[in-house]
Amino acid sequence: MRLFIIFFVFQGVFNVVFAQGINYVNYINPQVAKKHLDYLASNELEGREAGEKGQKLAGAYLMQHFAEFGLPPLRGEYFQRFNLRVTYPEKITMTINGDTLRYFRDFIHNSDFDDVNFSEAPVVFIGYGIASERYNDFKGVDVRGKVVLMFDGEPKDNKSRYLVTGTKETSEWNSRTTKINNLVQRGALGIIMVSPNFEMYTSSYAHSFQSSKMKLETDPFGVPIPLVFISEKKANKLLKAGGITKSLNKINKRISAKKRAFTKELNLSVGIHSDMVNDKITSENVLGFVEGSDKKDEFVIVTAHYDHIGKHDGHIYNGADDDGSGTTALLLMAEAFAKAKAAGNGPRRSILFMPVSAEEKGLLGSRYYSENPIIPLENTIANLNIDMIGRVDKAHHDSNNHPNPNYVYIIGSDFLSNDLHTINEEQNDLHTQLELDYTFNSIDDPNHFYQRSDHYNFAKNGIPVIFYFNGTHEDYHQPTDTVDKIDFEKIAKITQLIYYTAWELANREERIRID
Repeated sequence: MRLFIIFFVFQGVFNVVFAQGINYVNYINPQVAKKHLDYLASNELEGREAGEKGQKLAGAYLMQHFAEFGLPPLRGEYFQRFNLRVTYPEKITMTINGDTLRYFRDFIHNSDFDDVNFSEAPVVFIGYGIASERYNDFKGVDVRGKVVLMFDGEPKDNKSRYLVTGTKETSEWNSRTTKINNLVQRGALGIIMVSPNFEMYTSSYAHSFQSSKMKLETDPFGVPIPLVFISEKKANKLLKAGGITKSLNKINKRISAKKRAFTKELNLSVGIHSDMVNDKITSENVLGFVEGSDKKDEFVIVTAHYDHIGKHDGHIYNGADDDGSGTTALLLMAEAFAKAKAAGNGPRRSILFMPVSAEEKGLLGSRYYSENPIIPLENTIANLNIDMIGRVDKAHHDSNNHPNPNYVYIIGSDFLSNDLHTINEEQNDLHTQLELDYTFNSIDDPNHFYQRSDHYNFAKNGIPVIFYFNGTHEDYHQPTDTVDKIDFEKIAKITQLIYYTAWELANREERIRID
């Protein structure tokens, strides 16, 4: 009899909590979603690039709405500010024998070294820049205080065997990092590397090489000395001007045939002057806090990145789907939970609604939080991350090109916790009946979607995650990702699923288990 009574008491509590969740889901609706997204993806916000005016305006909008919902600041703050370092790749000049080379036309780089300023440095051609027992480009060569001109990769013999290994397998010297570290130890001043892919980089990847690059201010530079790339055509001109009559092709054939290095001091002097680095940029994660009751020290964190890629070539990239849609979903959920809290039906566990910034720059805002958590990571039971939920991808159009919006891709839900995976599926069965598509639910997915949004920084720290996603489309990272193409019914339905999953996570008796 006692067990029978306990069962009915527990069932009664479950039904009350279940009913309470339903009472507030109507705050998640297409009309309010459109109101938020009309502003977040408007031209006024200029594409919300991290650190820029539009991102600041978007952050202020989010903070204002959290305050209007009645959500208090977390530890006295609505913002978690972090410093950024921006590199503007074009702000560099290189001179050779007094002639000025132009960035992107004559040379490129990966924006991963600090500013430098030197003139008239001597130049030495060092072949492949390898120092091994079987093959050594440094025999009798001193590179200290000099700029080196070199090949990428490793040399082969006439039978296509690598000279370092004597086999068709490469060695550690195929790595640029190995070569660069060796050159730094030897005191080289800079590196000019010949790239056979120079023309492809400057055509197919022009945007990447011409755009600014952003890191956290505290991130080390990837390369301790300047590393620039030039074309084979440009390299042949430099060799000739420096006193080598052989072309790169002939030098390479000579190395292959004789299985010996070819190096030479060049009659060239190089200067590199740069003012690329600005470390005075700031950005913000926004904090919307719903305090729990009896389990308030445990947290569910809901994230969506509110930045996008800004303006380019006179076009505003509004980022309505990416990730205005996810940010809108987060706002809808925050209001629903705030209404529940105000009515005395708040969650047992605390919830942190955290729109994060600088995702488009490499998941920087969420990484900063994971490295500087406001809530101890061990107290975070799950992260629900929302990134692009307002469109329909090609895979969900039929043969007549009619869209089927009743789906969402689920990524990562069962990687760390089967409990989390089961809860999400149960809430979908009970409430939303979406098609939960697990096509990309693999660490080995060739698209690497699991590694490409903010949940990844929580998962790396052992926190169970779900990534909600609608897939990419033809307007992804284009100025045509605009509000008029958004399906607000779809946003509302997916958001309701995430709301119910968060509600269950926050109110169940047991914390979800990590497998």
